[in-house]
Amino acid sequence: MPRRRIGFWYRFAAVICKPPLVVLIKRDWRGMENMPADGGFITAVNHNSHVDPFAYAHYQYNTGRVPRFLAKSGLFRKGFVGAAMRGTGQIPVYRESTDALSAFRAAIDAVERGECVAFYPEGTLTRDPDGWPMTAKTGAARVALQTKCPVIPVAQWGCNELLPPYARKPNLLPRKTHRVLAGPPVDLSRFYDQEMTADVLKEATEVIMAAVTRQLEEIRGEKAPDTPYDPRRERIEQRRRTQAQTRAVQTRAVQAPTHGQQAEGQST
Repeated sequence: MPRRRIGFWYRFAAVICKPPLVVLIKRDWRGMENMPADGGFITAVNHNSHVDPFAYAHYQYNTGRVPRFLAKSGLFRKGFVGAAMRGTGQIPVYRESTDALSAFRAAIDAVERGECVAFYPEGTLTRDPDGWPMTAKTGAARVALQTKCPVIPVAQWGCNELLPPYARKPNLLPRKTHRVLAGPPVDLSRFYDQEMTADVLKEATEVIMAAVTRQLEEIRGEKAPDTPYDPRRERIEQRRRTQAQTRAVQTRAVQAPTHGQQAEGQST
């Protein structure tokens, strides 16, 4: 696939980032043929390590269709980092926007210009105890339904073994393998003529994440849980458990006899 529109800043970033990645990580990369040669598209990628954005960018760079990542708008205003973010064509997300779709306007514009926009639909590192993709936010689905562009599901595994989620120290030895598998485009055509309601966006997001999860099942040779981990549901359950424990402690405290009552019972 020919390289195009990479530019100075992306090549400069590649010169800096590729050598340590090549030294630290072996590669098992598949599915590059599923990346569209022309036109704008989205990749939906699972996220399980602070290292994997760099490793995945290396994979995507080698396809000739460089990724434009979404990042907090504040990063674009900070010195060298801001210059690099702007120079490599990364996409600012204005989280303060009250209009959910306008928050992704720059991503929509990038797709319509023919760019590859990379989404981490989960929005953060997975909190699934076994590293499977968890429930996702609807941003990728919004952009996909607005532009009707191809959505390529991408699964990756291995950077989480180098640097586990939320770990501070990497496990450098033995040398880890970064495995990537990109699948064929997700079929979202049944949603195109529907009003973009919360339910439609949720269902389209679930379809996208199911495709990502299938790619990861193939990489890992395992079956994912039937129900994705839901951090919101887990927080609700944790609050319920905490409240139940608090009520139990309070009940025991009320029922327990005081020291004076114990002494009176013993004297009688």
